[in-house]
Amino acid sequence: MRQPRLLRSGPGGATGCAGSRRPRAGNGVAPGTPAQPRRSRLGGARPAWPRAALPAAPLVPRRAGSSGERREAPGWGGCPAMAAPGPRRGCPCPAARPALPVLRWLPRYSLAWLQLDLMAGLSVGLTVVPQALAYAELAGLPLQYGLYSSFMGCFVYCILGTAKDVTLGPTAIMSLLVSSYAFHEPVYAILLAFLSGCIQLAMGLLHLGFLLDFISCPVIKGFTSAASITISFNQVKNILGLQGIPRQFFLQVYETLRRIGETRAGDAVLGLACLAALAGLRAMKSRLPRAAPAEPLAARVSYLIVWTCTTARNALVVLFAGLVAYSFQVMGSQPFTLTGSIPRGLPAFRLPCFSMAVPNGTVPFGSMVEDMGAGLAVVPLMGLLETVAIAKAFASQNDYKIDPSQELLALGFANILGSFVSSYPITGSFGRTAVNAQSGVCTPAGGLVTGALVLLSLAYLTALFYYIPKAALAAVIISAVVPMFDAGIFRTLWRVKRLDLVPLCVTFLLCFWEVQYGIMAGVLVSGILLLYSMARPPVQVLEGDVLLVQPGSSLHFPAIEHLRDIICSRALAAASPPHSIILDCCHISSIDYTVVVGLAELLQELRKHGLSLAFCSLQEPVLQVLLSADLEGFQHFPSREEAVVLGLYSGCDTPVTPTNTLHWSHLPLSCLLGGCWAAHRGWNVPMSQRRAE
Repeated sequence: MRQPRLLRSGPGGATGCAGSRRPRAGNGVAPGTPAQPRRSRLGGARPAWPRAALPAAPLVPRRAGSSGERREAPGWGGCPAMAAPGPRRGCPCPAARPALPVLRWLPRYSLAWLQLDLMAGLSVGLTVVPQALAYAELAGLPLQYGLYSSFMGCFVYCILGTAKDVTLGPTAIMSLLVSSYAFHEPVYAILLAFLSGCIQLAMGLLHLGFLLDFISCPVIKGFTSAASITISFNQVKNILGLQGIPRQFFLQVYETLRRIGETRAGDAVLGLACLAALAGLRAMKSRLPRAAPAEPLAARVSYLIVWTCTTARNALVVLFAGLVAYSFQVMGSQPFTLTGSIPRGLPAFRLPCFSMAVPNGTVPFGSMVEDMGAGLAVVPLMGLLETVAIAKAFASQNDYKIDPSQELLALGFANILGSFVSSYPITGSFGRTAVNAQSGVCTPAGGLVTGALVLLSLAYLTALFYYIPKAALAAVIISAVVPMFDAGIFRTLWRVKRLDLVPLCVTFLLCFWEVQYGIMAGVLVSGILLLYSMARPPVQVLEGDVLLVQPGSSLHFPAIEHLRDIICSRALAAASPPHSIILDCCHISSIDYTVVVGLAELLQELRKHGLSLAFCSLQEPVLQVLLSADLEGFQHFPSREEAVVLGLYSGCDTPVTPTNTLHWSHLPLSCLLGGCWAAHRGWNVPMSQRRAE
C-alpha cells in the first residue's frame, strides 16, 4: 500500500497549496466578482492569491430603491486596510518592499485614511502622555524619561511595522522590569534599551522568533497576574502619600501596613476619587451603544463626544487633578504630593553612555553588563513576546496578517534608535493598541500623530506637569494594570489540564520575590514537563496472539528505554507469550540514532526468545532512517491490518479460526474490518493466493 503523498507547505507555512485560499472582500476583487483562476502545477485551476489580507470597509445598509454600488461606511470602521506582507505587482522597488512595510500602503494613502489616522493618533496621544509620566515613576526614573520613551517607537514602527493597530512605548510590565535591572539609574536604563534592541534585531535577522514559543501560556499568565498585583501595590504608597517605602514587594507590604497611620488625607481622597472616575469612565465606554449612520446628527455628535471623553479618560483625570492642585497652590496651601519640575525641551540625539561616572570612579561597560545580568535576556524576550502577542491578537481580530520576523526587526530598531534619545526599553502596549483600533486607525501613520503630540508636550507643556499630583498618576497606573490579573485562569486550568497549574503557580509566586526568578523558574518547569512528555510518550498496548504496541507521538532518545520496557514486560513476562509483536508507527514522524540503536537491541533480545517484531504504518522519513540503518531482522508492512494478519499466520501451525485462536475482543475495529476479513476466507491459504485476493 503506498502512503499518500503530502503537499509541501505554502509560503505562509500552512500545509497545502497557498493559492487555494478563498479571496475575501477587500483583497482587490470586487464583492460578488469571482476571482480569475490560475493554473496549478498539480493540475486544475485554483483561485488567485488575495492581494490584500484585510477586509474592506463595511457596507452601508441599502435603502429601498438605492443602487447596489459599494460605499464606505462613515465612522470609525470604514477604512480599507493594509496589504498583506509580500511584494505586489507594480512595486517601483520590489527589493526594498519586504524590508520596508511602509511601501505597501503609502502609495495608496488617501484623504479618508488621513482623517481616521489623525483621530486615532490624537486619541492615543492623549492616553500616552499621562501614562508615560506614570510609568517613568514606576520604573524609578525621572518623569521626563517616560516621555523620552514615547515618541521614537511611533516613528520607527510607522516605517517598519506590519500591524496597523500596534503602538510602541513604555508599558507597566516593561517599567517593572526596568526598575529591577536598571537600579533607578537613567544611564543603566538607556544602555539596557540599546542592548535589548541589538538582541532583538539579531533575533529578527536570524529568524529566532521561535524561541518565544518556549514561554508557555501558563508562565505568561502567572507573570502578568503577579505583575498586576506587584505594580498595583507599588502605587499604594503614592495613593496614601507615604514616603520612603522600599521597592521589594514583601518589605513594601510590611512598611505600608506599619505606616498606614501616616497617610496624607489629601492624597488619599484625590487618589481614590481618580480611581473611581477612571473605573466609571471605563465602564461607560464598555456599555456605550454605537451610533448608526442613519441616526440624527445630534446623536452622532453626542456619541463622538462621549466616546472621546471615555477614550481619553487618563488625560481628563490627570488634567482635572492638576487643576485642583493648582487651585490649592494659588490659595497658598497644598494638600497633595506633586510631581515637581520636569526639564523642558527635547532630548539630545546621541549615543548611549557605555560607562557611568560615580563619586569615587567610573563604572566600566563590562561591569554595567554584569550588573544587568539576566535582564539582558528577560527584557528583550518579554518585549518581543508582548509585542508579537499583541500584534497577532489584533491582526486576528481585524482580519489581516503580520510578519513576526519583521515585528522583531521593528522593535529592535525602535529600541536602538530610542536609546539615542534617552529612552528606556519599550514594547507594544495592549491598552493603547486597543484605543488605536477602536479609534478606527487605517495605517501605522497614526503613530506619527501620537509621536508629534509627545514632542509638543516635551517642548511646551512640561511646565504644566509640575502641578500633577502623584496620587493621580498612581490611579492611572492601577487602572491600567488591574485588568491584567486573570483570576479565571486558575479555574480554567484546573478544569482543562491540572498539570499546567504547576508552572503557573511557580511563576506567580516567585515573581513576588524577583521577577527574573519567577519567569526563569516557570520556563524551567514548563521545559521539564515538555521533556517528560517526550521521555514518556503515551503508549497503547493491545494484548492477544499478536501484541500490538502503538506509541502516541514521535520517538526521541529519552523515550526508547521506556518503550523497550513496555514491550519486554508485556511480551516476555506474560503467562501466554504472543506469537509476534507489531509496532504501529502511524504517529511517529521522526526518530534519532539512539532510537535506532535501541530498536536494534530490542529486535535482538526478542529474537533470543523466539519472538518477531514487525513495524507497520511507517512514515517516509522514519522508514528511510530504518532502512539506512540496515537492522537485522527488520520487517515492515504498509498497514496495521496486513501486519496483524501476517503476524497471526506466521505464528500458527494449524489453520486459525475466529473461534479457537483469534482474540476478537482485543483487536481494534480497523483490524476487525481489515485483517479479520481474511480470517473468514481461510488462514491456511498460501500467501501468494491471499495477496492476489
